[in-house]
Amino acid sequence: LLPFHQAAVILLLSLISSLVVIIVATMFATAFSHLSKSAFTVARPAATNKVLTRALAATAGQAEVVLVGCGAPNRGMGWYHAVQMLEGRCPSASLDYIIEPWFLGPGSTGPGGPEFAEWADSSTSKYGTKFITSVADLPTPEQPRVALISGRTADNPRLFKECIDAKCSTVILEKPGAPTVAELQLMKDQAEEAGVGVLMGYNKNVCKYVRKTREFAETIPGSHVTFVSNNAYENTPESLGECFERNAEGMLKNMAIHELALLVSFYDVSVENIESVEADKEFSSMQTLPGPSGKEFTDFDKIKFTIKTKTGKEVSVAADRCGGTDSYATVTDTDGEEVFRYWMPDDEDKATVQTLQAKYPTAMPYFFTQDPDYVTVKELAAKFTATGEEAEGLATIGIAVETLRVAEYLTPLLMEQLK
Repeated sequence: LLPFHQAAVILLLSLISSLVVIIVATMFATAFSHLSKSAFTVARPAATNKVLTRALAATAGQAEVVLVGCGAPNRGMGWYHAVQMLEGRCPSASLDYIIEPWFLGPGSTGPGGPEFAEWADSSTSKYGTKFITSVADLPTPEQPRVALISGRTADNPRLFKECIDAKCSTVILEKPGAPTVAELQLMKDQAEEAGVGVLMGYNKNVCKYVRKTREFAETIPGSHVTFVSNNAYENTPESLGECFERNAEGMLKNMAIHELALLVSFYDVSVENIESVEADKEFSSMQTLPGPSGKEFTDFDKIKFTIKTKTGKEVSVAADRCGGTDSYATVTDTDGEEVFRYWMPDDEDKATVQTLQAKYPTAMPYFFTQDPDYVTVKELAAKFTATGEEAEGLATIGIAVETLRVAEYLTPLLMEQLK
């Protein structure tokens, strides 16, 4: 037998060894527990953190929207489309991706670049929308995808094909769709082959003032309708020269294309059905001006003309680059007396315009006068994409092809009359 003191020492060492084992095991278990919890926390963000879970935010009943071509804040039409969707004004549209190759690339340090970066960072933080530089970078859609192409007209044919390849169910094309009839017809054929729906951003097709004017004209036998479109450019060579260069496709393919779409949609106007076109020389003006590049451009700064069709219809269009911010339509009777005029915006919408002007004081004024119609176009298109519900009133690419044909047909005829 061991002496008493030796046995006590051995017993004490045994107890210490057991205690050490217990402590180490407890520390390991605690560490493993924390590590596991940490791993799960990283892999599965909290459901309430919308910014972290926004990558594919469209839910059932919504369309995943890809905005292709945003432009500068307060200047680009694409930017204003984005603002309306991010603010939730188009409930069927979830703006998940914005593609802007210029301001996210070569233009990032040039004019408008820092402002775009600030807005993009703010939008990503607040809404979780992803900003990328190419359609090719899009992942596979998890909800029906609609692309809103709002870039330069010259880029549309390429961007359109890329959007089809990116599995877009629908494409919304801003005016006029393509630089030429041939290119737009090819795009129409590509969409039909791929089973992709194409709707046009001709917002005046769903405008209140157009609807009310047409309804009133139907009550007056032999009445004549004139659609008037205005922009608010300064009436100076510098301002108009910049306008002519930036919109080098020309007024009839740009500013007045909305009115031509109305004529094609509602007044049986087509190239084959035009009997005559006559310019109002007293109202109209055509100028040749240098743009910022120094290159000269010839275009209308204002134009008014009347079309008569072979089927007996007659309608007029007036467009003025320096005419102000409002558009309107008139109805005259058989004696030429004006019996009806409806403005856009009307009294009901002017309060909205004032609110938006205060909110975005440096934005283009025409954004606000047409604000509700832009919302209508996007909501109808998004709902069509998500649910298949007909986008009633929106112009199709078929209407757009004929509208562009009419613009190409009219431009040289009217220029010749104004020489």
